[in-house]
Amino acid sequence: MRRYVIWLAALFGVAGICVVWVLARDGVPPTQGYRVVHVYPHDPDAYTQGLIFTDGHLYESTGKYGESSLRKVELQTGRVVQSRALARDLFAEGITAWENRIVQLTWKNQLGIVYDKESLREVQRFRYSGEGWGLTHDGTHLIVSDGSATLRFLDPQTFRLARRLLVKSRGRRVGNLNELEYVRGEILANVWYQDYIARISPRTGEVVGWIDLSRLLPERRDTEAVLNGIAHDAEGNRLFVTGKNWPKLFEIELTSRGNAKSPL
Repeated sequence: MRRYVIWLAALFGVAGICVVWVLARDGVPPTQGYRVVHVYPHDPDAYTQGLIFTDGHLYESTGKYGESSLRKVELQTGRVVQSRALARDLFAEGITAWENRIVQLTWKNQLGIVYDKESLREVQRFRYSGEGWGLTHDGTHLIVSDGSATLRFLDPQTFRLARRLLVKSRGRRVGNLNELEYVRGEILANVWYQDYIARISPRTGEVVGWIDLSRLLPERRDTEAVLNGIAHDAEGNRLFVTGKNWPKLFEIELTSRGNAKSPL
């Protein structure tokens, strides 16, 4: 009986891999699952808009008017070790680290703020068109989402627009692109009000896969407590995710689930 169960498990494992391969071959982006590696505490009052991991710490951008901030957070404890509050009329959005700076977007003010990474002291401001949602970089350009299906690539020195990238999945536009993280040649994007992360080709804009995190935190305080926050530890190859007002931050490992379920 035991040998039979092992044989069945192996058979279904191979079948799952084959399904993913067939879906990718037929142009259907495969959907991946996850395994929780570790759970860390997270401030449940943090309305997470941007999240990165660099120099051994998390840096987090929290939103809402009158509550927006840039924080340096201790991963293991969730303790805020440094914080910089924004003016009450600014709604903080995505962040990324560029050289020895932290760059932060705001929602409707068309204003970006640059901080010294060590002291969190503001050193520069810049302007951009449209709304600011998520922010990351590919080593050459800053990449900005604005809630639409279009990503903008900005020169990190002048902040001028270099190019636009329309994101699609099987010919359909993928809107509500929110928090971003560049991981191993792909742009990972939260989709607002969806418990999925899109894996986007920065060359074509095509969604090459989905990550289903719908069961990660089933109990939430309200409808605004959505999945939002992706951080990658490049040195340790660790992936962290959280959400707005979530009490937990998760380190996850992606798995091949082998089915066609996706938000589109």
